[in-house]
Amino acid sequence: MSVHYAFLVLKEHPYGREMLRQLLAAGYAPAILIEENSPVADEERQKFLDRIAGQPIPPTFTEMLAGWDIRRVEVPHHNREDCEALLKEVRPHLIVLGGTRIIRPNIIATARDGVLNSHPGLLPQVRGSASVAWSIYYDIPVGCTCHFIDPGIDTGDIVSQRTIPVHRGDTYEKLVRATLTLAGELMVEALQQYQAGTLTRTPQPAEGNTYRVMPPEMLAQVRAKLAEGTYRHLVD
Repeated sequence: MSVHYAFLVLKEHPYGREMLRQLLAAGYAPAILIEENSPVADEERQKFLDRIAGQPIPPTFTEMLAGWDIRRVEVPHHNREDCEALLKEVRPHLIVLGGTRIIRPNIIATARDGVLNSHPGLLPQVRGSASVAWSIYYDIPVGCTCHFIDPGIDTGDIVSQRTIPVHRGDTYEKLVRATLTLAGELMVEALQQYQAGTLTRTPQPAEGNTYRVMPPEMLAQVRAKLAEGTYRHLVD
């Protein structure tokens, strides 16, 4: 039995491109791909492309979906009525997020069994934006968390977590790219567990930290910590 899910993503977002690449390779094709085409989507896509500069870039959705019979629809905003109407028509068991704005309760409610996200940071320690940078800045392990979405920001029940080994000489761009890969792996595992009826969810503690985009001068300090080998969680 296939998993009946909807895939929501900002238009051609590299995070979602890598995730969908892995989901398709594992045999999990979405019932519908809903892309938000907006100024926010353009900004976020470029932001992630900058963060993985010099690293392998996932294929575009257009390239990936050639030969697949997958419904692909653009909307101007994921939280508005046209997206909600599409989801109510499809009636997905799950919604999978591949890089979106904050999803509101009206959209969350359209999925019978919830909305899954893979966050590029360990929860609850690093919620919000630029998780890899903040993890390095505050000497928190780099990793990803697959979790259910609730109305908060990265506060929903945790499905799984895994850290990424940081080696001496690793760059910020390499580590951000590693989170794209790991986020996809965790999502594939989550759908496998959902299909098998073994998916578990663990509530997050209330405490935790939520971060915004890191200012350039602080990002320079992150790069310096990696270059100088002073990040606390180096594995060699």
